[in-house]
Amino acid sequence: MKENKPVEQANTQEILEKYDKESNYRVKIGKWAWVITFLGVSLTVFHLYTAASSVLPSQQQGAIHLGTALGIIFLLFPAKKGLQKKQKSIPWYDVALAFTAMYAGYHKIIFYDRLSLATINGYTTLDIIVAIIGILLLLEATRRTVGVPIIIVASIMILYTLYGKFIPTTVLSHAGFSFSDITTNLWFRTSGVFGIPIQISAKFIFLFLFFGVILVHTKIGQFFNDLAFALTGRFTGGTAKAAVAASSLQGMVSGSSVGNTVASGSFTIPMMKRAGFKPEFAAATEASASTGGQIMPPLMGAAAFIMMEYLGVDYGTVMLAAVVPAILYFFGIFIGSHFEAKRLKIHGLPKSELPSFRKLMMKNGFMLLPLFIIVGTILVGYTPQRAALMGILAAFLISFIRKETRMNFKKIIDVFEQGARVALPVISACATAGIIAGVVSITGLGNKFAAGIIALSGGILPFALIFTMIACIILGMGLPTTANYVVTATIAAPVLINEFGVAPIAAHMFVFYFGIVADITPPVCLAAYAGAGIAGANPFKSGVNAVKLAIAAFIVPYIFIYNPILVLVDATPLLFITSVTTALLGIMAVSSAVIGFFIRHSRNWERILLFAGGILMILPEILTSAIGISIMIAVWFLQKQRKDDGGTVLQGSV
Repeated sequence: MKENKPVEQANTQEILEKYDKESNYRVKIGKWAWVITFLGVSLTVFHLYTAASSVLPSQQQGAIHLGTALGIIFLLFPAKKGLQKKQKSIPWYDVALAFTAMYAGYHKIIFYDRLSLATINGYTTLDIIVAIIGILLLLEATRRTVGVPIIIVASIMILYTLYGKFIPTTVLSHAGFSFSDITTNLWFRTSGVFGIPIQISAKFIFLFLFFGVILVHTKIGQFFNDLAFALTGRFTGGTAKAAVAASSLQGMVSGSSVGNTVASGSFTIPMMKRAGFKPEFAAATEASASTGGQIMPPLMGAAAFIMMEYLGVDYGTVMLAAVVPAILYFFGIFIGSHFEAKRLKIHGLPKSELPSFRKLMMKNGFMLLPLFIIVGTILVGYTPQRAALMGILAAFLISFIRKETRMNFKKIIDVFEQGARVALPVISACATAGIIAGVVSITGLGNKFAAGIIALSGGILPFALIFTMIACIILGMGLPTTANYVVTATIAAPVLINEFGVAPIAAHMFVFYFGIVADITPPVCLAAYAGAGIAGANPFKSGVNAVKLAIAAFIVPYIFIYNPILVLVDATPLLFITSVTTALLGIMAVSSAVIGFFIRHSRNWERILLFAGGILMILPEILTSAIGISIMIAVWFLQKQRKDDGGTVLQGSV
């Protein structure tokens, strides 16, 4: 682009602080700045070293990972929103909490051998005190970095373990546990705080987040924006299509819906508004596309690495399974923006205002090398740790190619510290999710939930899927994606697999998807609210528009449940190509129906036909697909023959 910055500027930091809890960190640290830098750099170096050498057992690695992160959180994040700008330094009580939290984590390393035998010899009074303090400080750290809802869920789960025996004889009652048993179980054993989520965070997630930090330092975000405009800017509604393309590319290195919305949206949303799109639509386009970043290979969101462990497969399998669903998701938003642009007669940008694709690739194409290295390394069979290390090394080296991104010693220190900072919310969320998963494990709550789902659904799969979807969306309104996935993968996914025979990877992708789209589902749709803040739009209307625009996100998961070929289960070339083609056509028809435009403005009855035809094409049956295609062709023919433009019957359009 000839302009690197939009004419309209939004205060992105204020928007992030309002809608993104992890952005509420202290800006005035005072004399403790060097302590935070030391801890942050040390944590990053520790993860690089352990990834390269694999010298520590997972429990010890997890203890250092969580203990150090908790210490940094209490030093960086104030107890109350707004204090980060008022306090001139870190108050003494947060310093005390920081070092107490660090000890609670390191206690597991100091007494590792004794604690390994504690199931036989029992725990000491000090162990019990440390476990209680550790859990309380973890919950407080998670409240500061992630928010209150996940704390409420975790607290209810702990209370359930303590007082479930007092519930009248129902499917939810259980034998009950003593206070000391539950605290030591959750803090010291592998079924609680230091369970699979925190182990995966320590082994894989931290490295990939650090990889993203280095890529951001190479200015890859601006390259993605320019690349998106070069590819799509000249077409109808080019600014919206470029926003979708840019956000899908940004999703390769960012796992935050709100962060991606603000980073890309501060540039794309003002341009969409100037082109003629309504503010609510501009906000919705950016929010829905940015939310999809968490399902966009190769990096996806942090939950994808936990999925790998739950399924017992390599990351390459999860990454490949996510490719087609991600394409369907972004295609739905892309084609929706096309129909809206057609409806409003919004054209593309002049060629003179767009970057040259050839020149852009010649100048900056090398910036894609780290991503290709990560994908290639994973696909040839190396571990995600090895792939992340190679990607980090490649990104570090290419940063030296250009003068403006070249790193001196001070910049390297800053990048290493930032690598630890961006991981803090994920670490606390994974640890707290471990509490929830641990309670499910030790109380048998998963089996009780399964019995409830089967009873409510009457053993009918579509009803079970609807109930599971609702649970995922409700949880996603308060829990971050990682924690939401841990809960639903522990409770809901096994029901779909064991009771209804759903393919395991399809079941896990189902709950993963609906946990993510909660970020654009009213009434709590933080990504849409962030986009609305930039666009100066009505937040709730932006959320409603985001749901309409991303309607594919609410259909795609049902597609791969009934047609697991799309997640590469028992896929043959012919069936795969046929399934993808009909799914794309189906999503096109549904998006057209929702927007109210096909090749002309659609009358209400035409929209109903298009929606029905789209659903029929999405269903994995030859007959239904043939009927759906016939309906779509019939509507196309009728609109082609019609001389008028459909009148003004546009009720319900975006």
